[in-house]
Amino acid sequence: MERVADGVIALAADSGDTTPAFPAPAAAHREVEIRESDTHMPRHPNEALFEGEKPFPIVPTCEHFAGTEERIAKAFELQAKMGGVFDITMDCEDGAPTGAEKAHAEMVVRMQNSELNRFNMAGTRIHDYTNEHWRQDVDIIVPGAGARLAYITVPKTVKAVQLAEMIEYIRDAAGRAGIRREIPIHALIETHGALHEVWQIAALPNVQVLDFGLMDFVSAHHGAIPSSAMRSPSQFDHALLHRAKSETVAAALANGVVPAHNVTLELKDTEFIYGDARRARDEFGFLRQWSIYPAQIEPITRAMAPAMLEIKEGQAILLKAYAADWGPIQHEGNLHDRATYRYYWEQLQRAHLQNIPLESEILDLFFKDAVPA
Repeated sequence: MERVADGVIALAADSGDTTPAFPAPAAAHREVEIRESDTHMPRHPNEALFEGEKPFPIVPTCEHFAGTEERIAKAFELQAKMGGVFDITMDCEDGAPTGAEKAHAEMVVRMQNSELNRFNMAGTRIHDYTNEHWRQDVDIIVPGAGARLAYITVPKTVKAVQLAEMIEYIRDAAGRAGIRREIPIHALIETHGALHEVWQIAALPNVQVLDFGLMDFVSAHHGAIPSSAMRSPSQFDHALLHRAKSETVAAALANGVVPAHNVTLELKDTEFIYGDARRARDEFGFLRQWSIYPAQIEPITRAMAPAMLEIKEGQAILLKAYAADWGPIQHEGNLHDRATYRYYWEQLQRAHLQNIPLESEILDLFFKDAVPA
């Protein structure tokens, strides 16, 4: 079973105009075909709702970090037990012992290609641009495991031009290894420079996720932000952090990139962890959060999950829309069109990725045979 990483387009308010953004048969010709064919079947939502647009990534809502071979193995076991609802990031930056960077990268390749990796839902964090080992990380990991690597996380970005250089190096390494797919890039926003250039960073090719790094960002302020702001509630309320998080989310969403929230330092109080993730989701718009301890995963995924009421309503609306060949419909006295359909289709894909039960008709129509966007 493989993860579906890029299946949906971001919600984009529109006027209901359905004109394709790329050359297609004339609309009148299509209408004639529909009227004349008694066997016409409505298209899959990925085909009908997002023509000519950049897909918005639908990725797991939780990303769990592990640095040692033992912890990575335990993370894979938990991932299998939970049914593949979270990603695993194998850490080369903080995980590799000094002097053993090459061996650590080779271990990442071994674990990525092992039988433990059942879902292909594991990526890696390499060293940053200023560290001499980042090219070695890429030279070992991309040829060795690039075909199965879910993403590469790049820490401590300072300038967009530096990240662009790293992305191009990764693409070249993949090409030399005969890997045709583009490996998604996750960029950490944890420095003054990265926040200053966050819009340029979000627009770079292959960037899939912007990760906000709280602790490094606080440290970079030289005491102007107190250490208490590394925890709630100050991590959300402090003016500089509120601004930084809001700007990161805005830049990400405007560029079709997933915004990911920083770690919670509380390791075991599940309701506290849930509250942090929920606040990040509801007040700031983050769609993903890091985990650094196994007990954090379940409350994060629960907090980031679509609301059950929206799932129920979305299923009813999309079934009616499908029957109407994605034209406007009424549901419980309200008008719905393609803007609504995009929103609910995205929510249903997130629910499906998190193993939230959906109606059998929805599964048969939309998930039985995946249709790429």
